[in-house]
Amino acid sequence: MKLLLDFFPILLFFVSYKLSDIYTATAVLMAATTVQMAVIYLRERSLQTMHKVTLVLVLGFGAMTLGLHDERFIKWKPTVLYCGMALALALATWVFKKSPIKGLLGSQLELPDPVWSRLNGAWVLYCAFMALANAYVAHNFTTEEWVDFKLWGYIFPLAFILGQGIYISRHMQASADDEVAP
Repeated sequence: MKLLLDFFPILLFFVSYKLSDIYTATAVLMAATTVQMAVIYLRERSLQTMHKVTLVLVLGFGAMTLGLHDERFIKWKPTVLYCGMALALALATWVFKKSPIKGLLGSQLELPDPVWSRLNGAWVLYCAFMALANAYVAHNFTTEEWVDFKLWGYIFPLAFILGQGIYISRHMQASADDEVAP
């Protein structure tokens, strides 16, 4: 159910684009994201900062796209989002010496601090990569190719999360073995 909720707006955006145009798809994305955030809020009684930022960016860039009738705004929204995430994670990790990923997952996973640090660094690099990939496709390809990239580009986060899971599982196993040892 959560996976469906996460992909709901982008799937509706993709289908709307294929059936109509970028402006209809943008309006559908704005509505779907609003519904998505309402459902999350009703289920969890709060929205995480990332949810709020995503909603503001979708509504803001969507409104500029529709109001100015300029598709560039919606195409650059993911780049702005990923750049912001990379910058926030980098500042938290290397300037303020905080571990945002540990803050999100620390109650569910017990990992050594160096592992949390590497995970934070990996997220910074991943967000920077995604920002650059979106910027490249948005700037150098047609809108239709960009929309296809938005859908099929979900292989990147899935591969990244799978890689993180494999990396984390190695360290969780080591932690469990350490507890068993005398």
